[in-house]
Amino acid sequence: MKRVFTVSISNVSVRDAGVYWCGAETRDTYLTFISLTTKIQLNLIMAPVVRHEGESAEIICPYDSIYKSNTKSLCKGKCSTRDKNPLSETVREEKETKTDRLTLKDNVTASVFTGTITGLTAEDAGKYWCAVTLETDLNYLFTHLMVIMNEELNLTKYEGDDVSIQCKHHDEDQKSFCKAHEASMCVKDGVSLETIRDDRFSFSDEASTGVFTVNITDLREEDSGIYWCGAHVTTRVSLTVKKDFSLLNIISMCLTLLLIGGFTVTECLLR
Repeated sequence: MKRVFTVSISNVSVRDAGVYWCGAETRDTYLTFISLTTKIQLNLIMAPVVRHEGESAEIICPYDSIYKSNTKSLCKGKCSTRDKNPLSETVREEKETKTDRLTLKDNVTASVFTGTITGLTAEDAGKYWCAVTLETDLNYLFTHLMVIMNEELNLTKYEGDDVSIQCKHHDEDQKSFCKAHEASMCVKDGVSLETIRDDRFSFSDEASTGVFTVNITDLREEDSGIYWCGAHVTTRVSLTVKKDFSLLNIISMCLTLLLIGGFTVTECLLR
């Protein structure tokens, strides 16, 4: 029979991030054995940073004051040398360092270091880790940098119509279509969600062209709203669905009114 014990941490802060080990202690008359069998990495997630193409973004990394003398790092992807994204320089400096468009400042008094990226492009979007250099890098806090492209789509359709929306993606794992007022609402627990669950919505992908297409059939007025194409790199789509007051509908309404009116007159004459 397996025995389990549970450890609960309330009011989690950056001080709690790090590596934990679970195990058991066995005592003999003169010896004590401690067996650590389960390794647990506790990471913290910050709210996504959402900026437009060409703007600047600040990624703020609070840290435990015990690390104030350690070198700090801001990495895209992961901070380990093996997994580090080659498109992003890892900055390691205690006070201030500038590398091309990235500036890292460390405020040891406030126990916060900040990475500022200027002139944002699609390539800057992604997952960023705050890290402290110990014997090995400690990745303890991460956020998603979402870049909204300046190009927007504004579509107007009628009820019953179909529509196809083409979305550019910069990564195979960044294909998402989400309906929300703000782009940040499409990220939950660090995972981009396809929040729409409807058989009228379908997806097709042309990987070689870097484009995926969202198809919506039998449009309804409630489909109107703001959508976001893509995950870290995203495009704003405004869809307006109007009621169809076409000529055929108007004729149909007129005939209906005439029939109702005729019935009324006939009924009155019979009376």
